[in-house]
Amino acid sequence: MSEHAPITARLLPHDAPDQSGARLFLQVVRRIGVGGLDDAHAASLLIGTFGLSFRRPLVLMRALMAELARASQQSIMIAPSCCCRMTIAESMLLRAVAHAGEQPRLAHRILCELCGIEGGIGVLSSAQAVAQAFADLGRPIETR
Repeated sequence: MSEHAPITARLLPHDAPDQSGARLFLQVVRRIGVGGLDDAHAASLLIGTFGLSFRRPLVLMRALMAELARASQQSIMIAPSCCCRMTIAESMLLRAVAHAGEQPRLAHRILCELCGIEGGIGVLSSAQAVAQAFADLGRPIETR
């Protein structure tokens, strides 16, 4: 085992999702996190998946990322887009978005913990909109 294995296990403790909607969501989060709200790779991923219906999920993903950046009182660590594992923060965000529609209180608690804030209705609303857009287009964001 490599000397870096314990560090990697601490920084990236979760497997990346197998479900297509969750995997796409994670990739877009990572691309926007690195390249900014106008990242062309993020747009390309959504165009490739949703075709002409890409605009709604793209705009809502940008809104979610902007809201996370605005509301968060702490850093949200994301892994490189090529990584097959997830950070704790990515796992929390994915879980929150996956539960935003059916269990909004749980999603709100997770998002508040992720961002280090008391109340995050704006972040929750953005997460709900993203989850609904992906589900409407046949790629629901689900966790195991």
